Amino acid sequence: MIFKFEPQYMERVWGGTSFKDILGRNTGDLKNLGESWDIVDRKDHQSKLSNTEAKGTKLRALLLENHHLIMGPTWEKERPFPILVKWLDCRERLSLQVHPPSKIANKLGGEPKTENWYIAHATTDAGLFIGLKKGTTKDLFTQALKNGSAESHCHRVNSHAGQSILVESGRLHAIDKGNLILEIQQNSDTTYRAYDWGRIGLDGKPRELHLKNSLQCIDFNDFEPSPLLQDQSKVKTLADSPHFRIRKFNAKANEKINLKEKNQDCLLLNPIGCKVIVGKETVKSGSLALSPYSESCEVTFKTDGQLLVTDHFTQFDKK
Repeated sequence: MIFKFEPQYMERVWGGTSFKDILGRNTGDLKNLGESWDIVDRKDHQSKLSNTEAKGTKLRALLLENHHLIMGPTWEKERPFPILVKWLDCRERLSLQVHPPSKIANKLGGEPKTENWYIAHATTDAGLFIGLKKGTTKDLFTQALKNGSAESHCHRVNSHAGQSILVESGRLHAIDKGNLILEIQQNSDTTYRAYDWGRIGLDGKPRELHLKNSLQCIDFNDFEPSPLLQDQSKVKTLADSPHFRIRKFNAKANEKINLKEKNQDCLLLNPIGCKVIVGKETVKSGSLALSPYSESCEVTFKTDGQLLVTDHFTQFDKK
């Protein structure tokens, strides 16, 4: 058995129509969709089951009733699901931003957020801002924010489909236009905008900046990181952080992969460019499924493609 959920769509000033055009989803006439939250357990946003006899049940209620079966016998039922998975359609450039490290987050009233970007599609001019250019100091960057020259201190790389990068809390970052990204992150919604390129929001007003908080959170020793390059290995670890592990499996049609036995771990499955079968359920490209702790998980690829598997997020004592 696996669980599937209804996506929740968010309009953003930088969003587009890629969820419909590339992922093949039915999003109606909405045109500025920037985010699709595919699994979330927060007070203000709750995923709802789209399969099983419990269809329509909120994720919070599902965990309250079945936490030991889904997350494992040591999981506290009141603890929220620790991962938030979303798609980002970046038709335009996002703000230059940072998420607070854990040692600072509580002081600022926020939540730490380490996230991983997997580039599913990119235009020829797409790119990412990640970290700072060598030689940039806090004083230089603070002055650049004041005079509108912040971009000159940011490290930009071209982005290509199949690349991946771990964006840890404290890393200054922005996604440039032309990217369709699968973002797997800690369950947090704290973002501090340092710079927004002089943009006007959907309401016709400049979007709020958080300069004081941003400058407290940015790691000013984080210079010019690089994304993982495209890799055709059968199995590739994309991220192995204290908060989650992400592996990418490359496989051919009809290939079977045994991901886990019963009572081992809870997994999230994200097929990219392919369909996979788990038990009697089909998981389409660009969608998400959860394989609970109590179930084994063997995946059969219906077509060639990649499968991202996220696990180890129940191990909160991992260092």
